[in-house]
Amino acid sequence: MKKILITGANGQLGSDFRELSGKYPGFIFLLTDVNELDITSEKDVKQFFERENPDYLINCAAYTAVDNAEDDEKNADLINNKAVEILAKQSAKFKTRFFHISTDYVFDGNSCTPYLETDEMNPVSAYGKAKAKGELAALKYNTEATIIRTGWLYGNYGKNFVKTMIKLGKEKESLQVVFDQIGTPTYSGDLASAIMYIIDNTSKKLIPYKAGIYNFANEGVCSWYDFALAIHEFAKISCKVYPVNSSAFPTKAKRPSYSVLNKEKIKTEYRMEIPYWRDSLKLCISRMRKEL
Repeated sequence: MKKILITGANGQLGSDFRELSGKYPGFIFLLTDVNELDITSEKDVKQFFERENPDYLINCAAYTAVDNAEDDEKNADLINNKAVEILAKQSAKFKTRFFHISTDYVFDGNSCTPYLETDEMNPVSAYGKAKAKGELAALKYNTEATIIRTGWLYGNYGKNFVKTMIKLGKEKESLQVVFDQIGTPTYSGDLASAIMYIIDNTSKKLIPYKAGIYNFANEGVCSWYDFALAIHEFAKISCKVYPVNSSAFPTKAKRPSYSVLNKEKIKTEYRMEIPYWRDSLKLCISRMRKEL
């Protein structure tokens, strides 16, 4: 059976692959996090590949503390760039198909139309700069790598905006949420399923594998304010939510004001349908019922 190596398997997206692994008995999932595999160590990664020789690598590991990265650029670059270089080199050497998760933060957010894969990167934060360099490293050292950019990721595992809004909505009578940042909420379960769809169908030669950069997010567009309203609607929370400008919540790292990604490439080349963001949010919250 073919082996799929998952890095960052204890994180939000990695946990979705852990859950999905039971639905793909034709694959062996090597679920690793920092305790099982230090991706910043070239020696450790080399030894792991020599021992396991995985057929696929999905890199879910990332430094995602966007504001902390402004004062911790060294570690952000180590995980989001240098580690990606190490993984790219070893996956190329062992002919392992490399899937690397990237972000809308590689763009400056100044566009008024959805970003294409071919648009020039111009990150405005330390986090975004490290992720942009990681993309370049992945493609430089493994020409068969697939970069998947996403944004506004949330899910049933780990900390995220959905869980925060539910918690605060139950504790407070009112909340303020920014309305001048636009993007697409993306359910991590949908992203994990999309990647497994590509792996499963290309391994069976039902669809040809095509390396390169792809955008993935749920369908539709909204602001964080609209997102918060939908969360409370589906979670049946009556907290009042007020729209405010981003200036009401100053942050160390600048956020892109527009993060909508054009997904035509991945939909066309992999014959893929992507769920609407509200439908996926409703599904996610229905799975959280035990926590509400």
